[in-house]
Amino acid sequence: MKRIVIAGGSGFLGRALAAHFQKQRCAIAILTRFPKPGDVAIREIAWDARNLGNWALELDGAAAVINLAGRSVNCRYNKRNRQLILESRVGSTRVLGQAIANCKSPPAVWLNASTATIYRYTFGPAWDESGQIESTPEAKDEFSIEVATAWERALSEAETPGTRKIAMRTAMVLGRDKNSVFPMLRRLTRLGLGGKMGRGRQFVSWIHEQDFCRAVEWLIEKESFSGAVNIAAPNPVTNAEMMRVFRETFGMPIGLPAAKWMLEIGAFFLRTETELIIKSRRVVPRRLIESGFEFDFPLLTGALEELFK
Repeated sequence: MKRIVIAGGSGFLGRALAAHFQKQRCAIAILTRFPKPGDVAIREIAWDARNLGNWALELDGAAAVINLAGRSVNCRYNKRNRQLILESRVGSTRVLGQAIANCKSPPAVWLNASTATIYRYTFGPAWDESGQIESTPEAKDEFSIEVATAWERALSEAETPGTRKIAMRTAMVLGRDKNSVFPMLRRLTRLGLGGKMGRGRQFVSWIHEQDFCRAVEWLIEKESFSGAVNIAAPNPVTNAEMMRVFRETFGMPIGLPAAKWMLEIGAFFLRTETELIIKSRRVVPRRLIESGFEFDFPLLTGALEELFK
């Protein structure tokens, strides 16, 4: 039985991956700060994401390690939160690299979370994996780019010659879990607040949770893959188009728009940042497509219809 280790796997994406690989008859080990008793197929093991410990034994002989650890970016970017966001990502990546280097039988592949936000704010052609990496004052994304590049640098610097490494530049994942953005946008739509946000011109890159899990499995199985890979549906849409599809899917004829100043006020009271809404992320998964991967949900309409069911 293949063993998959998911670090930071107690969140939305970790649970989705655990359920997906359990269906493939894999044994799942989840590294988490707060382990709970589980079944034989999905075990939770304590780790602090900073220091080596007994958890490292799980990596020896594993088929794959998937690192999703990192403090949520859905917060205000004050000094303390910035430090926690950066250290949680870089620190967990470094300690996993140390653990893999110590393995007698290291895992064949290590997939480390990254983000599609790493690319430059754009309204032009979509970025593939060779896209420009640079912050833009209008997008207020300097800190996000700093975190993304430090995250990937920690992965690159890890000395794990027996393990291929993949940086998963993942777009917004749409799923039914309460920690996905989908339930929140569905709620706004049903309340008649599903209009464009800001000017609505900003692009949104997204992926259905089912395709996210399938893409991760694909990257594990395809031994030719290493380096950065965009995990996003092939058809990003503008914010205005996304909200229109939400309204049509849920049968809501009206959707009040939210001006930028309204988003700033709302972000302040919700203790989050407007960058998560106003940055134009237009990303395409060139490497996945060229390798033959086929999306179950390439278009937003089909993805929302399936989630609504």
